[in-house]
Amino acid sequence: MEPAGAYGAGKAGSVAFDPVAFFTHPRTVLRLLSWVFSIVVFSCIVNEGYINIGSERLLCVFNNNADACNYGITVGVACFLGTICFLVLDVYFPSISNIKDRRRAVLLDLIFSGVACFLWFVGFCFLANQWQATSPDELPLAQGSDAARATIAFCFFSILTWAVLTLSALRRFLTGSKTNLFTWQHLEPVPSNARATPYPIPNGATIVTTNPYQAPPFTETLDPQKLTQQRPIAPAF
Repeated sequence: MEPAGAYGAGKAGSVAFDPVAFFTHPRTVLRLLSWVFSIVVFSCIVNEGYINIGSERLLCVFNNNADACNYGITVGVACFLGTICFLVLDVYFPSISNIKDRRRAVLLDLIFSGVACFLWFVGFCFLANQWQATSPDELPLAQGSDAARATIAFCFFSILTWAVLTLSALRRFLTGSKTNLFTWQHLEPVPSNARATPYPIPNGATIVTTNPYQAPPFTETLDPQKLTQQRPIAPAF
Protein backbone atom coordinates (compact mmCIF):
# COMPACT_ATOMS: atom_id res chain seq x y z
CA MET A 1 0.00 0.00 0.00
CA GLU A 2 1.12 3.52 -0.75
CA PRO A 3 1.80 5.69 2.29
CA ALA A 4 -0.56 8.55 2.96
CA GLY A 5 0.79 11.68 1.39
CA ALA A 6 1.01 13.70 -1.79
CA TYR A 7 1.76 11.61 -4.92
CA GLY A 8 2.21 8.36 -3.03
CA ALA A 9 4.81 9.43 -0.47
CA GLY A 10 4.73 10.09 3.21
CA LYS A 11 4.65 13.53 4.72
CA ALA A 12 7.89 15.36 4.07
CA GLY A 13 10.36 14.88 6.90
CA SER A 14 7.91 12.85 9.00
CA VAL A 15 9.56 9.44 8.49
CA ALA A 16 13.26 8.67 8.47
CA PHE A 17 14.74 6.61 5.63
CA ASP A 18 14.31 2.89 6.25
CA PRO A 19 16.60 0.78 4.00
CA VAL A 20 14.70 -2.44 4.67
CA ALA A 21 11.32 -0.92 3.80
CA PHE A 22 12.80 0.79 0.74
CA PHE A 23 14.46 -2.27 -0.80
CA THR A 24 11.46 -4.49 -0.09
CA HIS A 25 9.01 -2.05 -1.68
CA PRO A 26 7.48 -3.51 -4.89
CA ARG A 27 8.51 -0.47 -6.93
CA THR A 28 12.13 -0.79 -5.82
CA VAL A 29 12.12 -4.53 -6.59
CA LEU A 30 10.83 -3.84 -10.09
CA ARG A 31 13.49 -1.18 -10.65
CA LEU A 32 16.22 -3.55 -9.53
CA LEU A 33 14.89 -6.28 -11.83
CA SER A 34 14.80 -3.82 -14.74
CA TRP A 35 18.34 -2.79 -13.87
CA VAL A 36 19.55 -6.41 -13.95
CA PHE A 37 17.69 -7.16 -17.19
CA SER A 38 19.27 -4.20 -18.95
CA ILE A 39 22.72 -5.35 -17.81
CA VAL A 40 22.09 -8.83 -19.22
CA VAL A 41 20.91 -7.47 -22.56
CA PHE A 42 23.78 -5.15 -23.39
CA SER A 43 26.45 -7.40 -21.81
CA CYS A 44 25.32 -10.40 -23.90
CA ILE A 45 25.52 -8.35 -27.07
CA VAL A 46 28.88 -6.78 -26.21
CA ASN A 47 30.54 -10.03 -25.13
CA GLU A 48 29.08 -12.61 -27.53
CA GLY A 49 26.90 -10.68 -29.93
CA TYR A 50 29.59 -10.23 -32.55
CA ILE A 51 31.45 -12.92 -34.49
CA ASN A 52 34.12 -12.91 -37.18
CA ILE A 53 34.00 -15.41 -40.02
CA GLY A 54 37.27 -15.62 -41.91
CA SER A 55 38.00 -11.92 -41.49
CA GLU A 56 38.85 -9.33 -38.89
CA ARG A 57 35.48 -7.67 -39.31
CA LEU A 58 32.99 -8.37 -36.54
CA LEU A 59 29.47 -9.24 -37.63
CA CYS A 60 26.32 -9.08 -35.52
CA VAL A 61 24.79 -12.45 -34.75
CA PHE A 62 21.35 -11.05 -35.54
CA ASN A 63 21.37 -11.64 -39.30
CA ASN A 64 24.64 -9.71 -39.63
CA ASN A 65 22.63 -6.56 -38.97
CA ALA A 66 24.74 -4.09 -37.02
CA ASP A 67 21.68 -1.93 -36.33
CA ALA A 68 20.12 -4.73 -34.27
CA CYS A 69 23.14 -5.01 -31.99
CA ASN A 70 23.51 -1.24 -31.71
CA TYR A 71 19.85 -0.87 -30.81
CA GLY A 72 20.04 -3.47 -28.06
CA ILE A 73 23.18 -1.92 -26.56
CA THR A 74 21.78 1.62 -26.70
CA VAL A 75 18.46 0.78 -25.05
CA GLY A 76 20.15 -1.42 -22.46
CA VAL A 77 22.66 1.23 -21.41
CA ALA A 78 20.01 3.99 -21.38
CA CYS A 79 17.67 1.98 -19.15
CA PHE A 80 20.60 0.94 -16.95
CA LEU A 81 21.51 4.57 -16.27
CA GLY A 82 17.89 5.70 -16.03
CA THR A 83 17.08 3.04 -13.44
CA ILE A 84 19.95 4.22 -11.24
CA CYS A 85 18.72 7.83 -11.44
CA PHE A 86 15.18 6.88 -10.47
CA LEU A 87 16.39 4.71 -7.60
CA VAL A 88 18.21 7.74 -6.21
CA LEU A 89 15.10 9.86 -6.81
CA ASP A 90 12.96 7.36 -4.90
CA VAL A 91 15.29 7.68 -1.92
CA TYR A 92 14.96 11.47 -1.78
CA PHE A 93 11.33 11.63 -2.89
CA PRO A 94 9.77 11.59 0.63
CA SER A 95 11.97 14.55 1.64
CA ILE A 96 10.59 16.74 -1.17
CA SER A 97 8.20 19.15 0.52
CA ASN A 98 7.10 21.07 -2.58
CA ILE A 99 4.09 19.38 -4.16
CA LYS A 100 4.92 20.81 -7.59
CA ASP A 101 8.37 19.21 -7.44
CA ARG A 102 6.77 15.91 -6.46
CA ARG A 103 4.41 16.20 -9.40
CA ARG A 104 7.31 16.81 -11.79
CA ALA A 105 9.20 13.81 -10.39
CA VAL A 106 6.22 11.48 -10.79
CA LEU A 107 5.47 12.82 -14.27
CA LEU A 108 9.10 12.28 -15.30
CA ASP A 109 8.93 8.73 -13.96
CA LEU A 110 5.73 8.12 -15.92
CA ILE A 111 7.18 9.41 -19.19
CA PHE A 112 10.49 7.58 -18.87
CA SER A 113 8.85 4.28 -17.88
CA GLY A 114 6.38 4.50 -20.76
CA VAL A 115 9.10 5.29 -23.30
CA ALA A 116 11.34 2.51 -21.95
CA CYS A 117 8.49 -0.01 -22.18
CA PHE A 118 7.85 1.00 -25.80
CA LEU A 119 11.55 0.81 -26.72
CA TRP A 120 11.90 -2.65 -25.19
CA PHE A 121 8.82 -3.81 -27.12
CA VAL A 122 10.31 -2.53 -30.37
CA GLY A 123 13.65 -4.11 -29.50
CA PHE A 124 12.06 -7.46 -28.74
CA CYS A 125 10.20 -7.51 -32.06
CA PHE A 126 13.25 -6.27 -33.99
CA LEU A 127 15.75 -8.70 -32.48
CA ALA A 128 13.38 -11.67 -32.66
CA ASN A 129 12.71 -10.95 -36.33
CA GLN A 130 16.41 -10.65 -37.16
CA TRP A 131 17.25 -13.80 -35.22
CA GLN A 132 14.54 -15.71 -37.06
CA ALA A 133 16.02 -14.55 -40.37
CA THR A 134 19.51 -15.70 -39.36
CA SER A 135 20.52 -18.92 -41.15
CA PRO A 136 22.60 -21.62 -39.43
CA ASP A 137 25.33 -21.15 -42.04
CA GLU A 138 25.97 -17.66 -40.73
CA LEU A 139 26.71 -19.02 -37.23
CA PRO A 140 29.33 -21.80 -37.41
CA LEU A 141 29.16 -24.11 -34.38
CA ALA A 142 26.16 -22.07 -33.16
CA GLN A 143 28.52 -19.33 -32.07
CA GLY A 144 26.66 -16.60 -30.16
CA SER A 145 23.30 -18.38 -30.31
CA ASP A 146 22.93 -18.61 -26.53
CA ALA A 147 23.68 -14.91 -26.14
CA ALA A 148 21.13 -14.04 -28.83
CA ARG A 149 18.39 -16.10 -27.18
CA ALA A 150 19.20 -14.62 -23.77
CA THR A 151 19.04 -11.12 -25.23
CA ILE A 152 15.60 -11.72 -26.74
CA ALA A 153 14.29 -13.34 -23.56
CA PHE A 154 15.42 -10.53 -21.28
CA CYS A 155 14.03 -7.96 -23.70
CA PHE A 156 10.66 -9.59 -23.16
CA PHE A 157 11.12 -9.59 -19.38
CA SER A 158 12.02 -5.91 -19.53
CA ILE A 159 8.73 -5.16 -21.30
CA LEU A 160 6.84 -6.63 -18.34
CA THR A 161 8.78 -4.81 -15.62
CA TRP A 162 8.66 -1.43 -17.33
CA ALA A 163 4.96 -1.86 -18.09
CA VAL A 164 4.24 -2.41 -14.39
CA LEU A 165 6.42 0.59 -13.50
CA THR A 166 4.47 2.69 -15.99
CA LEU A 167 1.16 1.67 -14.43
CA SER A 168 2.54 2.36 -10.96
CA ALA A 169 3.71 5.85 -11.98
CA LEU A 170 0.35 6.52 -13.66
CA ARG A 171 -1.48 5.50 -10.49
CA ARG A 172 0.68 7.79 -8.38
CA PHE A 173 0.16 10.68 -10.78
CA LEU A 174 -3.63 10.30 -10.93
CA THR A 175 -3.88 9.91 -7.17
CA GLY A 176 -1.83 13.05 -6.58
CA SER A 177 -3.75 15.03 -9.19
CA LYS A 178 -7.07 14.27 -7.50
CA THR A 179 -5.80 15.52 -4.16
CA ASN A 180 -6.89 19.05 -3.28
CA LEU A 181 -3.61 20.95 -3.38
CA PHE A 182 -5.16 23.95 -1.65
CA THR A 183 -5.69 22.07 1.61
CA TRP A 184 -3.27 21.30 4.40
CA GLN A 185 -3.53 17.55 3.99
CA HIS A 186 0.19 17.20 3.36
CA LEU A 187 1.02 18.79 6.71
CA GLU A 188 0.79 17.26 10.15
CA PRO A 189 -2.79 17.30 11.52
CA VAL A 190 -3.59 19.58 14.41
CA PRO A 191 -3.61 17.62 17.70
CA SER A 192 -6.99 17.31 19.36
CA ASN A 193 -5.57 18.53 22.67
CA ALA A 194 -4.06 21.68 21.18
CA ARG A 195 -4.46 24.74 23.32
CA ALA A 196 -6.40 27.73 22.11
CA THR A 197 -4.38 30.47 20.52
CA PRO A 198 -4.89 33.93 22.01
CA TYR A 199 -4.66 37.06 19.89
CA PRO A 200 -3.36 40.03 21.85
CA ILE A 201 -4.98 43.47 21.75
CA PRO A 202 -2.96 46.63 22.42
CA ASN A 203 -4.72 47.53 25.73
CA GLY A 204 -3.87 44.16 27.28
CA ALA A 205 -7.15 42.30 26.63
CA THR A 206 -7.12 39.15 24.52
CA ILE A 207 -9.54 37.36 22.24
CA VAL A 208 -9.30 33.56 22.38
CA THR A 209 -10.16 31.31 19.47
CA THR A 210 -10.19 27.53 19.45
CA ASN A 211 -9.09 27.28 15.80
CA PRO A 212 -5.36 28.03 15.42
CA TYR A 213 -5.79 28.62 11.65
CA GLN A 214 -8.64 31.10 11.98
CA ALA A 215 -7.67 34.67 11.28
CA PRO A 216 -8.33 37.12 14.16
CA PRO A 217 -11.62 38.99 13.74
CA PHE A 218 -11.74 42.67 13.07
CA THR A 219 -11.53 44.29 16.46
CA GLU A 220 -11.05 47.71 17.82
CA THR A 221 -9.22 48.81 20.93
CA LEU A 222 -11.33 48.10 23.97
CA ASP A 223 -11.62 51.37 25.90
CA PRO A 224 -13.33 51.01 29.31
CA GLN A 225 -14.81 54.48 28.88
CA LYS A 226 -16.56 53.43 25.67
CA LEU A 227 -18.06 50.29 27.18
CA THR A 228 -20.86 52.32 28.82
CA GLN A 229 -22.51 54.45 26.22
CA GLN A 230 -25.50 56.66 26.99
CA ARG A 231 -28.57 56.31 24.91
CA PRO A 232 -29.39 59.37 22.81
CA ILE A 233 -31.96 61.74 24.31
CA ALA A 234 -34.89 62.68 22.15
CA PRO A 235 -35.13 66.45 21.50
CA ALA A 236 -37.91 68.30 23.31
CA PHE A 237 -40.22 70.46 21.23
